[in-house]
Amino acid sequence: MLSGIDTVICVHGFWSHGAGMYLIKRRLENEYGMRAPLFNYPSVRGTLDENAAALASFISRQGCDGAHIIGHSLGGVVALRMLARHADLPPGRLVCLGSPLTGSRAAHILGRQDWAEPILGHSLPKGVIDEPASSWAMHVCALREVGVIAGNSPIGLGQLLAHFDEENDGTVSVSETQLPGIRDHLVMSVSHYGMLLSSRVVDQAAAFLRRGAFLRDI
Repeated sequence: MLSGIDTVICVHGFWSHGAGMYLIKRRLENEYGMRAPLFNYPSVRGTLDENAAALASFISRQGCDGAHIIGHSLGGVVALRMLARHADLPPGRLVCLGSPLTGSRAAHILGRQDWAEPILGHSLPKGVIDEPASSWAMHVCALREVGVIAGNSPIGLGQLLAHFDEENDGTVSVSETQLPGIRDHLVMSVSHYGMLLSSRVVDQAAAFLRRGAFLRDI
């Protein structure tokens, strides 16, 4: 079954590039023997559905019977959108790293600034501010095993915008990652961008991809 899948698509976040997931890719390949292609998409210029369609096409071109996905921040939202729109894709689990799945207070505040429109682009407003994943992705959780890792080290510019009064990773609060229906949820002592550098985060993600649950003892 899913234990035989060894391809993991790495999907970067907002205002980033596929290379931002390189350390995750390298650990998955070197420590876990997985093949981890980097998917690159225009997080600002592209619409949410365009990026989701491009991800679906990218996975289809891998020529494998199944593929897992790790998505950081907006990348997790794009992956969920793809799974919501392309139910015929091969099997696989999804791990979202710090993804704002029920909306984002920081993004909402930024979205109210006239000067921020060119910065926000198209995907973030559509999938996080106007229609968060919690309003359209619930059925995905019934069909796919989705795990979420949230951070609680409040280091990031989002702190300046949102003035969080709850656990957060400096950009996204823990509660904003808690999509109802997901298979597992884990809070780790990392910041939003620190997730991309943490070997412990990759180890937990790999555990979920292999067994459908995070480890509680590492």
